[in-house]
Amino acid sequence: MPAVNSVLVVGAGLAGTATAIRLAEAGVAVELVEIKTETTALGSGITLQGNALRELRGLGVWEQVRDAGYAFDVTGIRAPDPAGTVVAEIQDARTGGPDLPAVIGMPRPELARILVDRATEVGVKARFGTTHTELRQDAAGVDVTFADGSTGRHDLVVGADGVRSWTRRALGIDLETRAIGMGIWRAFGPRPAGVTRTDLYYGGPSFIAGYCPTGEDSLYAYIVEPAQDRSTLTPDEQLATMKQLAAAYHGPWDEIRESLTDPARVNYTWFETHVLPAPWHRGRVVLIGDAAHTCPPTLAQGGAQALEDAAVLADLLLTRDALDEDLWNAFHARRVARATAVVDASNQLAQWQLDHVQGDAPALFRSIAELVSRPA
Repeated sequence: MPAVNSVLVVGAGLAGTATAIRLAEAGVAVELVEIKTETTALGSGITLQGNALRELRGLGVWEQVRDAGYAFDVTGIRAPDPAGTVVAEIQDARTGGPDLPAVIGMPRPELARILVDRATEVGVKARFGTTHTELRQDAAGVDVTFADGSTGRHDLVVGADGVRSWTRRALGIDLETRAIGMGIWRAFGPRPAGVTRTDLYYGGPSFIAGYCPTGEDSLYAYIVEPAQDRSTLTPDEQLATMKQLAAAYHGPWDEIRESLTDPARVNYTWFETHVLPAPWHRGRVVLIGDAAHTCPPTLAQGGAQALEDAAVLADLLLTRDALDEDLWNAFHARRVARATAVVDASNQLAQWQLDHVQGDAPALFRSIAELVSRPA
């Protein structure tokens, strides 16, 4: 018998939906609540490396992800010169195995929709527009009160509700989420025919300018600058600011820049980081995904680590017969050091950019590829 029969998952992001799917497929009664009123995802696109694709295949959604995204196996490094000169081409490691592409880019909202639909298909009871307001634990379970006035009792509560997790605060955990000094502009737009992979431009007036194809007709583009307060800008001013920053970058950027015309498809956020030291659980409530660890997107591993958390947690819950300290020790042994290593590597690359030091970025990519190629 599994260690749990009834689980509440809080948060319908990657970590939450993946956990819900894996448990429900095995016959566990799963309720998924999301405070937002509909399936949404911040940002324009997402870069999914092989280890993320491996987990998505395990969730039964690989074919849909493949069809909705754009696969490639090489990352280009370009110079911030008038020609956008290619200075290096890095063969991306197939960290998910030889039968999966190295990388897929796809729209974030489409991935969110695919996972929520899959969760519903396997029997997850999903409710949007609500979350918990009270968690009361005893030795046998957790009594939950929701914002809509309903109540429930579950063997386990999984807090997968993001960087500013309400579940984490409800547990009284004081975790500092630290800004690292960078802000990122992201925009979603049409894909020029010549954009068939991610290219990264290091240097120039911004730290980095890049783009990733997300489909036959779409891409997301991004520019990383020193973090600053951009909250007073109107949508039109945000679009104008991103295009102004992009004026320093050429090659495919010349066409991309002219195609960015919709202010609603531009957003700006700061890079942030934190890691919760073990334990990630308090009694019968556990934190996973960004609620436990988050990193700047310099290595495109945030989503992958959330999916790995879900896979490991579900595996232990389904193969152990008790929700005890042995289970939690096994979970922390498999996840804490690995997630911390990814966060540290992501921060290391960000610091390299902040310091404008001549470093070996390709070597950092290779190091992280060696780490994530191992199963979680």
